[in-house]
Amino acid sequence: MFELHHLTAREQWDWLDRGEITPLELVDHYLDRIERLDGGLGAFVTVTAERARERARALGAAPDRRLALWGLPFGDKDLSARAGVRTTYGSRLFAEFVPDASDELVEVLDGAGAVSLGKTNAPEFGLPSYTESLVAPPARNPYDTATGAGGSSGGAAVAVAAGLLPFAPGSDGGGSVRIPAAATGLVGLKPTRGLVPSGTGLDKLAGLVVPGPLARTVGDAALLLDVMIGEEPPPFSVRAPRWDGGALSNAAVRGEGRFHVGLTTTSPWDAGYDITVSAEASAALAEAVSHLDAVGHGVEDFALDESDAYAGAFRTIWQAGAAGIPADGADLDQLEPLTRWLVERGRGVGARELGGALATLSAFERSIIRQFRRFDAVLTPALALPPRPIGWYSQTDPELNFAQQVQYTPFTSFVNVSGLPAIVLPVSVTAEGVPMGVQLIGRPGGEDVLLSIGAQLERRILWQRRHPPQW
Repeated sequence: MFELHHLTAREQWDWLDRGEITPLELVDHYLDRIERLDGGLGAFVTVTAERARERARALGAAPDRRLALWGLPFGDKDLSARAGVRTTYGSRLFAEFVPDASDELVEVLDGAGAVSLGKTNAPEFGLPSYTESLVAPPARNPYDTATGAGGSSGGAAVAVAAGLLPFAPGSDGGGSVRIPAAATGLVGLKPTRGLVPSGTGLDKLAGLVVPGPLARTVGDAALLLDVMIGEEPPPFSVRAPRWDGGALSNAAVRGEGRFHVGLTTTSPWDAGYDITVSAEASAALAEAVSHLDAVGHGVEDFALDESDAYAGAFRTIWQAGAAGIPADGADLDQLEPLTRWLVERGRGVGARELGGALATLSAFERSIIRQFRRFDAVLTPALALPPRPIGWYSQTDPELNFAQQVQYTPFTSFVNVSGLPAIVLPVSVTAEGVPMGVQLIGRPGGEDVLLSIGAQLERRILWQRRHPPQW
């Protein structure tokens, strides 16, 4: 039987535009699904049902169909502040915090006519690559609820995959959009550093964190990213061609071009950790290569230059980035073991060590861009292993926990360090029916190429027709 969530976000907007449904009808549909299904999934931390209905009524009473997201529901990641709405940052320290002002990205999406249904689940301060905090139930993979959805945008991914939202914004500082997208069978896109004005990354340590979309289709991801970017050029010097409004959506719809694609299964973590690419990840990669060949792209194997310094430098930055978390004295006992370890290690990092780590990662960024220069895009596994069981990560040994995260996600963080765009595409499923994705990394400002290739593969594989049992 047909239901509204079977439509893509673009199709839902078309129905709204034609008056076949109202914003309130669409919002009510998703709120009903959240009420019925989310108890066993952990997608949302806070649901703002009446607030969402009030906004939907207002949008319906004064239609402005010029707005790109008019009437479309979404969820704020629980790391983004929304004025008047509980925002926990995934931590017991902020379990009852209600901000007075909204973050800029929240205001951008509101300005485009979207309707927030609440706050999607995130781990403590977005630090881990899994979403299992002490302030909320774990975000469970809809395809296998014994496994996790990844992180840190785990709740957003669960909501979209299970049909509780048409799409959702996330944030990505080491893979936090791409990891949960890969685990739950979605398209997840991390944009070029500096491209999204409300989250350039340039104000963050080492420029790691940027916002990006999670969606079921390449076109929906492009639609949300176009809105995040806006119609004005980025405020910083970014090689972002065709940033004018709607351009990336156009690239996703056309899906044109033949490109030179590099293929690697090496990562900069190889020198410091025991990294194994699983049979499931290898199978997904092989399937992607087969489709790329069939479309007419040239695929060339290569290996990354060895990097003995990357692992240590990234650890230093990750720890130093946690040093500013507002926890002292007894408040430190409220932090989860991994977070406390990162905070305490980070506060012990001296200026010389921090400066050295930043210099190492800056040199690494230049090296990666140089190594990728001859390719239009580079293909890697999205994850080295299938989705991990809930509770798999050590809660008593932070060093082991960090190593486990690296072994699960060795192909994502170096993209943040290098500032490049990357997209995860859900090309495959395991024998157990759990999604496995691949990652395409682009040139600076090369989102249009990634979306074009993604659209071509989507037309062949039709991953948007795969759904978990809750669908």
